[in-house]
Amino acid sequence: MPVRRLRRPALPSRRRTATAVVTAALVGATCVGVLSATGAARGPGARAAEARSGQEAPAAGRTAPTGEPTEALPAPVSVVQFVAHPDDDLFFMNPDVSQSLRSGSPLTSVYLTAGESDGVNARPRDAAGATPDKAGYAEARQNGIRAAYAEMATGSRTSAWDRAVVPTSGGGSAELDTLRAQPQIKLVWLQIREAGAINGDRPHSLHGLWDGRIAALGSQRSSGTPVTADFTYTKEQVVTTLTDLLERFRPTFVRMQDPSPGTYPGGGKFRDHQDHLFGARFVQAALARYAELPGHPHVGVQNYLGYPTSVLPHTLDPETADAKLRTLKTYSWWDGVQDCGVGIGCGDLKVAARPAGRGWTQTVRYARGTSTSWVQRDPAGGLHAFSVLDGRLATWRKPADAVAWQGPELLPGGGLDSGITSVALPDGRISVFGVRTVLGGEASAYRREVVSTVQSAPGAGFGPWHSLGTPERNDADGTSDISAPAVTVAADGRATLVLRDSRHRLTVREQRTGGDWGPWRVLGGTDVYGDPVAATDAHGRGYVFASTPATVLAWGQRSPGGPLTGPVATGLPPTTLALSASAAPNGDGVRLWFRKPASGDLRSADFSGTGPISPVTELTGAGVAGFGPVSGGDGLLAVRSRTGFLATAPHGRAGARPVWTLEEFLFSGAPDAGTDGVAAIGLDGRLHWTPTVR
Repeated sequence: MPVRRLRRPALPSRRRTATAVVTAALVGATCVGVLSATGAARGPGARAAEARSGQEAPAAGRTAPTGEPTEALPAPVSVVQFVAHPDDDLFFMNPDVSQSLRSGSPLTSVYLTAGESDGVNARPRDAAGATPDKAGYAEARQNGIRAAYAEMATGSRTSAWDRAVVPTSGGGSAELDTLRAQPQIKLVWLQIREAGAINGDRPHSLHGLWDGRIAALGSQRSSGTPVTADFTYTKEQVVTTLTDLLERFRPTFVRMQDPSPGTYPGGGKFRDHQDHLFGARFVQAALARYAELPGHPHVGVQNYLGYPTSVLPHTLDPETADAKLRTLKTYSWWDGVQDCGVGIGCGDLKVAARPAGRGWTQTVRYARGTSTSWVQRDPAGGLHAFSVLDGRLATWRKPADAVAWQGPELLPGGGLDSGITSVALPDGRISVFGVRTVLGGEASAYRREVVSTVQSAPGAGFGPWHSLGTPERNDADGTSDISAPAVTVAADGRATLVLRDSRHRLTVREQRTGGDWGPWRVLGGTDVYGDPVAATDAHGRGYVFASTPATVLAWGQRSPGGPLTGPVATGLPPTTLALSASAAPNGDGVRLWFRKPASGDLRSADFSGTGPISPVTELTGAGVAGFGPVSGGDGLLAVRSRTGFLATAPHGRAGARPVWTLEEFLFSGAPDAGTDGVAAIGLDGRLHWTPTVR
C-alpha cells in the first residue's frame, strides 16, 4: 500500500479550547479505517546486525528527530528494564518488551531479587507435601525467563544463552546471560533475597533495607548460577550496584515499576507488592546518581502499574493479549515439556496455574507520562516542546521560520517524574507543571510534590522551579501516590491545578489574583484512576475530566475563573483511563478522546454548551489498535499503534474514512498532534517530528 501524505488546511491555533456539558444519551457509530505503513518490515537478523553496528537501516519516508528526511539515521536506542521479580516484566511491561526485542535494539532486563518465594515449584494443587528448594525454584524461574525472551526474540524458546559472572560495584557478583543468536539481548540476575510476602512484615527485604530496619540484605543464589559465593548488600551498595549497571549498559530509556502505587484505605496495606515498590525506589536513587555522572546519553524513564491493574478495564486488543498470554505460558512451563536440559524445572509452575495472572495479560498501564499537552506555540509562531530526560526538564524550540528543532536544553533541577503538562498564559508566556520526587537520606524524607516553572518573557528562558506542594500528609499514608497535574488558566492568568490523590479523589489548588496559591481542597469523586485532563473554553471556563473503572466524571467552572464544581456523571462507558481533550472540529465545544476497553479502538465524544452531546464515534483501522492516550488536536490524530509505532491520521471530516500513516519508530509517553505536525519522544531520547504536508 502506498504511503499517504497527510494534507490539511492551516488552523489558527495549536492549543485547544473547549466548552462542555455532561448530560445526554450516547449512541455508537463506527468508521472503518485504512492503515498505511512507512517502510517495509525488517527481519530479526537484519535488525540485530544493524543494532550491533550502531546503525539502523532507514525506513522509507521516516523523518529524523529534526524533521528532515533520513538517509542513514543512527539508532542509539538502548533499553534497560529493572524489575523486582522474574515475570514482573512479562506481566506488567509487555507488549513494550516484545516490541523492543523485535526492533533489534539492545535490551537488558535486570532482576533485583531471586524470586525464590517459598521454594516450591508446583501448581497449588500439587504443592502439598513438596520439599522447599529456594535455589531450585529461583533457577526454574530463570529458565522460564530465558525461554520467554528467546521465544519473543527468535521464535524458539530453546535458543541458547551464554551465562557468565560479572562483579558488581556493591562488592558482590551478578549473573549475566546473553542470547547467543542476538547478543544485544541480555539478562542480569542480582539474586538478592526477596520479601516473600506482598504486605507482610519482612524486615529482611528491600523494604527493610530501604527503611533502615536492617543494615544489610543477603543473597539467594539459584541452583544453576555461575555465581559461586554468597554476598550481602547494604542500602548504599544496592544503589551503587544499580548505578554501575546503568553506566555499563548506557540506556537511552529505562523501564521500571511504580515507586508510589498507593495503599488501601483503612488498613494501610500496599496496593502493589512491597518488592515492586521499594525495588523501584532503589532504581530511582540510582537514576538520580547516574544523572549527575558525565558522558552518558540522555535517558528517559517509564513507570508501569502492577497489581492495581487487576481492577481496571483491560487495555489490550485480543490479538496482543493472546500474544502476551503465550509468552506467560512459555515462562510458566505450562506444557510441561522438558526442553531446558535441567531437572529442576523449565519454568514457574506457580504461574502455570494462572498464566494470565489477575487479568494482567490483557492490560498494560503507565503510571506516569500520559499527558498530550507538552507542546506549545509562542506569540511569534514558534513551537516549544517539553519532556523529561535525566530527571530534568528537557526543552526543544522550533522558530516559526525554521525547519529543524533546536535542543534539547536541560534545565537545572533534577528529580522530575516522567510526564509534563504545559499551558500558554494570556501574556504569551508558557508555564510548565510536573511532579518531582524528593529523595532524602532517610526513608521518611521520600515525597512527591507538584512543581512549576514559567518563562521570564514570551519566547525567553524559564525561571527556577517553584514547589506547589502535595495534598498528601506524608509518604507513609499513601506512598506519595499522586497523579500528574492538569491545569486550566483563566483570562487574567490565574491557574487552577488539579491532582488525583492517594485516596483516589480529585484535589485542587487555585492561584489567587496576586499570584500566590490557596490551600489544597478536595473536589470529590471516588475511585478515580490515571491522570485527569483539563481544558478551557472560549469563554474562559475551565473543565476537568477524570476516569473511574466504570465511567468518566467531569467538573466545570460555572463562570470564567470561578471554582470548579462537580463531579457530574458524563454517561460515558468504562475506558482504558488515558484521556485527552481537543477542540471539536466544528469549533463548538470539546472533543474528549479515549480508548475502547479490550480493543484499543479509538473513541471520541463531543461536549457542547449549546446543545446535546453528539454520539460517541468509534474510529478503527486494521493494525492501528494499541493502548495509551489519543492526541486529537487541530484536525490530526496521533496514537500508539498495536506495533508500538506512531500512527497518525486526519480527522474531522464528516463521513471520511481515517487513513492511517505508520511512522516506524518506538516512542515513550504520549504523542502531541497539532496544526504543524506530530511530535513524539523516541526511545532514543530525541524529539521526532512529523511535519504536516500542505
